[in-house]
Amino acid sequence: MHQLFSQVLSQRDLSRAGDLFSLEDTEIEACLSQALDQIKAISCSQDYLTNDNDQAVVEICITRITTAIRETGSIEQHSTALVGLWESCLEHNLTPQGENTEDTPHTKIASDITSCILQNYSCPSVMVLAVPVAVRFLQSGNRELSRNMSSYLSLAAIAKADLLAEHTEAMTLSVLGGNHMLLRVLPSVYPRQPDTIHCHLGNLTAMMSQLESPEQQHLIRLIQIVAEQHPLMLSPQVPTLVSYLEDQSLTEALLGALVDVSQASPSSLVSFLPMLRIVGQQRPALLGHVAKIHGAVGIISETHARSVLVYLVSCLGSMEHSFHHTLLLEIRALTDRYPSLLGGCGKDIYRMSNSFTAIARLLGRRLEESTAMHCRVDEACPPSPRASLPGGGGGVRGSEQRLQVKIQAFEEKMGEERGEEDEAEEDSPAPQRRYSLSQAVREERREMRFNRSKSLALHAGRSRSINSDTGEDGDGSEPSPDNMFSNTSVNSQNQEAPPVERKPKGDGPMPLTAALDRAVKEAEEGQSREKEEEREDADRLFIHLRDNMESIREFCRDMVQQIPIPEQCAIEDSNRGCAAKLSFSCPLKGHYCLYAKSCFNMTSRQPHLWIHIMLLHLQSKSSVALCSKDECVQRLSTLWEKTQLKGAHSFPMAMTQNTTPHRKDLDSLQIQLEEVRFFDLFGYSEEEEGWLCFMCNNPEKATVVNQEGQPLIEGKLKEKQVRWKFIKRWKTRYFTLAGNQLLFRRGKSKDELDDIPIELSKVQSVKVVAKKRRDRGLPRAFEIFTDSKTYVLKAQDEKHAEEWLQCINVAVAQARERENREATTYL
Repeated sequence: MHQLFSQVLSQRDLSRAGDLFSLEDTEIEACLSQALDQIKAISCSQDYLTNDNDQAVVEICITRITTAIRETGSIEQHSTALVGLWESCLEHNLTPQGENTEDTPHTKIASDITSCILQNYSCPSVMVLAVPVAVRFLQSGNRELSRNMSSYLSLAAIAKADLLAEHTEAMTLSVLGGNHMLLRVLPSVYPRQPDTIHCHLGNLTAMMSQLESPEQQHLIRLIQIVAEQHPLMLSPQVPTLVSYLEDQSLTEALLGALVDVSQASPSSLVSFLPMLRIVGQQRPALLGHVAKIHGAVGIISETHARSVLVYLVSCLGSMEHSFHHTLLLEIRALTDRYPSLLGGCGKDIYRMSNSFTAIARLLGRRLEESTAMHCRVDEACPPSPRASLPGGGGGVRGSEQRLQVKIQAFEEKMGEERGEEDEAEEDSPAPQRRYSLSQAVREERREMRFNRSKSLALHAGRSRSINSDTGEDGDGSEPSPDNMFSNTSVNSQNQEAPPVERKPKGDGPMPLTAALDRAVKEAEEGQSREKEEEREDADRLFIHLRDNMESIREFCRDMVQQIPIPEQCAIEDSNRGCAAKLSFSCPLKGHYCLYAKSCFNMTSRQPHLWIHIMLLHLQSKSSVALCSKDECVQRLSTLWEKTQLKGAHSFPMAMTQNTTPHRKDLDSLQIQLEEVRFFDLFGYSEEEEGWLCFMCNNPEKATVVNQEGQPLIEGKLKEKQVRWKFIKRWKTRYFTLAGNQLLFRRGKSKDELDDIPIELSKVQSVKVVAKKRRDRGLPRAFEIFTDSKTYVLKAQDEKHAEEWLQCINVAVAQARERENREATTYL
């Protein structure tokens, strides 16, 4: 062990403990494990709790050791000793003592070591040792320590979920005990330990109302994963889940989970259909989910199917077009499973018209007829039009043969389109379903479009042939679906056919080629409309933004005055997870602008929140609803995908969970901006309706600041002589901020000899000294970081500290901008 370390620890020499920071990290790297073992022995001694000197020595030594481990990257080498000391804290009382709830000595040790260990969550060898100990800290009785541990375990779950899986039981119990932060871990470990979570699923779902919104979203995500992978396990929880549908922020996600449950256990939702119908009525946008649940319940028996079919058909005739394809899919699934519901003619009904209202009317009529005891099956099948035609005309046969060639070519064209689309479709995994949603809808639309067009061409051709034999010209009209299914048209051989509208004799009949061309044109137009409708139906984000445009505009009107919108955003990976690198500039770019040629850059650990407010800002500036195909939205979606965590929501799903961010989320962004001193350099201008830099916002000050030799601010500051915060050696000096330099004198007077000035163009950052437990006496201190040295300065009070910080930040930004302009001019 290094001699100084040995002396400090063996003699508990507090006077020499500060000298440990004068040693280079490489000098003590080899002996850190020995020092940790000796610290463990000291902290486990009987008089440690009452010996203030020993506690101070241990605290200083631990700070020096963890600093050296971070700087040298030797965590793997010393992890055994570090985790050993950390684990020893569990053998002692960690519950806060006294009225002021001050941390116990061993709690302080555990807190100092926790970040050093768990910040290395991407290192497997360290996590293997640390995770079992970290889980034990969850039950330590110290709420603050448990919350910090939960935060680090959430990061560990992202990188190494396997290591946490075996501790699923302990983490679930901790969640049920009130540590709700750990809810974000459960979706990651569930695929590896589903049975453990299944045992507590009832208690977990019951606590939904006790959670705040972010925690509810983590629990919702867990429920969604269970519904996707083991839906039967949620069937006992259906009453509880249905009771939460009243909360509009949960309704859509929970209905999606209930759809999965209904596929596996439809009987569990039978008694809740009336309540679901009310939800569909109150929130029409969710009618698709309600229809799918009804369809699943209808599969149980013909009795259920009949009841469900009546509801679905009533919706088909009354709801807006965007939900028709979902309703028709569920109706077809039921009529295919129980053909007797429609007398065996369900497919013929679907083919009769491309009007959903007409189909709903026909389905309703067939349902009424099928309930009659003496309804005959053959009433639903009208005779072929050819049965009433004379069979021997050679002209008719030749005309029909020529027409059939055209029809075959048309049929092949439609078949090719059908094949191209079907290749891109995947079969639905849902049980007891014959079609996926998009595949069945497209098939029905193509089939209805093709049969209608084919019927037009055939009828036109036959009308021409018949009329040529009788010496009459006429234009065949398409028979009405209602007529073809009415009781008066069933026995058409014995009744008079409906009159055919005739054209004036001057107009010839429609040529066969023209009739077929018209049919093809109708088919192509229908296909174009179909693709447009499918795009809008499938674009969840478009629907959400369209329905909430006014509330988004109102939110952004206030939000942009508190939170600036980044000009650029990039996602970066680090050992602590993804981060957003944000760039802000001044839109005015005046003569003295601080950011005319450069940008203010900052890094945020909340990329998802920034992406959300960027999307809302884009929507507030647009007069129409944005959709997923828009270029600006696709760029944000790409950024989102780069931040994707395992088990996280997709971009459209996440953006539609909440219309706007919560107030506390916006507050957290403001705190981040304050920490990087953004508001020193920018201010919101109501006149320009944007965030302008300090100089553009205050043009009257720009001339003063840019006068040669004119000081921006001057006065006394205390400079820290030793870098380490707990060693309090300060010296008062006189500082002057002018031009591109921060000048300071050796003494308190400005007439004394100048020291080496600080070049502002070389300043990397300026930060307020963190107010940690041991830094309660330094609320007025700030640090200036250059490429070669760090200065710690302290003002007279917080007000003066704020003035100095703003002036220094403005001067630094101005110096950088000046360099950028000179470089641009040179180039």
